[in-house]
Amino acid sequence: MMSHVIDRGPEALKEQKRHSRLVDSLIRLVKEKPMATFGGIIVILMFLTGIFAHFLAPHAYDVMILSSRLMPPSAEYPMGTDQLGRDLLSRIIYGAQVSMIVGLAGATLTTIVATIIGLFSGFYGGKFDIVIQRFVDGWMAFPALFLILSIMALVGPGLLQVILVLGLLGGISQSRIVRSAVIGIRENIYVEAAKAIGAPNRIILTRHILPNITAPIIIIFTLAMGTTILGEATLSFLGFGIPPPMPTWGAMLSGEGRAYMYQAPWLAIWPGLALGLVVWGINIFGDGLRDLLDPRLRGGLGRYGKVKVKKSLIAKRGQSL
Repeated sequence: MMSHVIDRGPEALKEQKRHSRLVDSLIRLVKEKPMATFGGIIVILMFLTGIFAHFLAPHAYDVMILSSRLMPPSAEYPMGTDQLGRDLLSRIIYGAQVSMIVGLAGATLTTIVATIIGLFSGFYGGKFDIVIQRFVDGWMAFPALFLILSIMALVGPGLLQVILVLGLLGGISQSRIVRSAVIGIRENIYVEAAKAIGAPNRIILTRHILPNITAPIIIIFTLAMGTTILGEATLSFLGFGIPPPMPTWGAMLSGEGRAYMYQAPWLAIWPGLALGLVVWGINIFGDGLRDLLDPRLRGGLGRYGKVKVKKSLIAKRGQSL
C-alpha cells in the first residue's frame, strides 16, 4: 500500500501553533485565574445581551403605560416599572447595548491613540519624546472629570461625542504604558541588528516592536472598557452624556433613580447592580489577562506548566517509593 504524505507547509504549521497557544492560554486562564474566568463570562453575557437586546427585551424601552407606573417587581415586570410606566428590565437590557457600544468603541479608540503616541515617542526618543511627554504631563495635570465635563459642555451630549472624548482622553493617559514597553524593547539585539542591516523604521516598528508589545496593548484595551463604561455612566448621571430617551445605566440612576429612590428602591438597585457587576467583571478579567500575559512567564506555560511538572515529579516519587 502506498502512503500519501501531505506537506502542510509553514503557514499551516504557524496556524496550528497559534491555535495551540490560544488553547493553552485559555487553559491557563481557567486553571490559574478562576475569578478572571468568571469576569470573562460576565463580559460575554453583556455582549450577548447587547447584541440580542431587541429579542431579549420583553417591551420597547420607550413604551409608557401610565397606569403601570412605579409597579414593584412582578411576573409581568420582573424588575418593576419606573415613574412613566416603562419596563425596567427592558431598559436595563437596552442599557447593556449602549454600554457595549461605548465600551468597545471607546476602548478601541483609547488603544489606538495610546499605541500611536507611545510607539513613536518611545522609539524615536530625544527631543521628540520630550515634547510629547511634556504634553502628556500637562494633559494629565488637569483633573480628569473637570476636563471631560468642560469638553462635553463644548461639543454637546451624544453617543459619538462621549466615545470620542473618553477615547481620546484615555488614549493620551495610557500612552505612558506603551512608551515604557517600547523603551524596554528598542535596545534589544534584534532591533539593533535590524538597524545595522539598514531596515527602515516602519519595518522595525511593525515587525519587531509592535508584536512584542501586544500584551500591554491587550491589557490596555480590556481595562479601558471598564473605565469607558464607568465614564459614560458618570457623564449620563451628571446630564452630559447620552440624552434621553436612550436608556443608560448612569441616567437611570440620576433621574428617576434619585427622585423616587425611597418610594421605589428598585429604580436605583437594578441599574447600579448592572453597572457595578459589569465594570467589576471587566476589571477582574483585565487583571487576569495582565497576570497571564506577564512577560516574565513567557518561554513556557508559566505557573500552569510548573504545576504540571510538580505533579509529574510527585507521581514519579510515589512510584519509586
